[in-house]
Amino acid sequence: MAQGNGVVLLVGAGDAIGAAVARRFAKGGYKVCVARREASKSQALVDELKAEGCEVHAISVDARQEAEVQAMFARIEKEIGPIEVCLYNAGSNVNKPLLETTEKLFFKAWELACYGGFLVGREAAKYMLPRGRGTILFTGATASVRGGKGFAAFSSAKFGLRAVAQAMARELGPKNIHVVHLLIDAAVDSEAIHLRMKAAKGIEASDIPADSLTKTDSIADAYWFTHHQTRDGWTHELDLRPSVETW
Repeated sequence: MAQGNGVVLLVGAGDAIGAAVARRFAKGGYKVCVARREASKSQALVDELKAEGCEVHAISVDARQEAEVQAMFARIEKEIGPIEVCLYNAGSNVNKPLLETTEKLFFKAWELACYGGFLVGREAAKYMLPRGRGTILFTGATASVRGGKGFAAFSSAKFGLRAVAQAMARELGPKNIHVVHLLIDAAVDSEAIHLRMKAAKGIEASDIPADSLTKTDSIADAYWFTHHQTRDGWTHELDLRPSVETW
C-alpha cells in the first residue's frame, strides 16, 4: 500500500512502459526513480513530472552489473527514501533464426532479461524484508510462457525471469512482500512498435485498428492495481491482451 513519501524504483524504464508506470505512481504520490543505462535519455520525462510538482530522479545503471545494482539501491535508500515498489522492466526482444543465434546473442538476452531481474529483485528484497512490506514487479511477455519461431534466446530468458519471479513470490509472500509477474501477451502501443509495424507491413500508426495494441497506460494501471491489492487476495501473475488478440 502507498506509504505517502515512499519510493517507486523502475529499472529498465524506457519511454513506453517504464514512463507510463512512472507517471501513474507519481500521480499516486510516490517519489519516482527511473533507472536505465543512460539516465540522460529520461530527461524529458523528468522535466515533465517535475513541472507537475512530482519528485523524480533519473539514475544510470547497468542492471547486469551486480556492484552497480547494489550501489543504486544503497544510494536511493540513503538519499531519497525507502523503496516501496520496484519494477524490473528491462529485456531485449531478439528475433533470430536458430542458426543465426550466436552464443553472444543468446547470453546477452539471458543476461539482460533474466539475470538482471534476479539481481534487482534480490536487492529489492534485501531492503524490503526488514521493513516487512513491499511490492516487486516484473514485466513478462508472450515469450514468458511460449517459445516461438526465432525466439530461442528471448523465450529462454523470459521463461527464466518468470521462474525467478515465481520462486520469489513463494518465498517472500508469507513475509508480506508481494511479487507480481505481468504477462503482456500483446504488442504494446508505443512508437517502437509503430515503427516496427511500418517496416514489416507498411502500416501507418494512424491505420492501426483501435484497441488492437495494449496501451502503456493500461499496463501502468495494472501494476498500480496489483500493488494495492489486500493481502487476502494477492495476484502473482496477471496477463493482459487486447480483446481482439488471438491466444
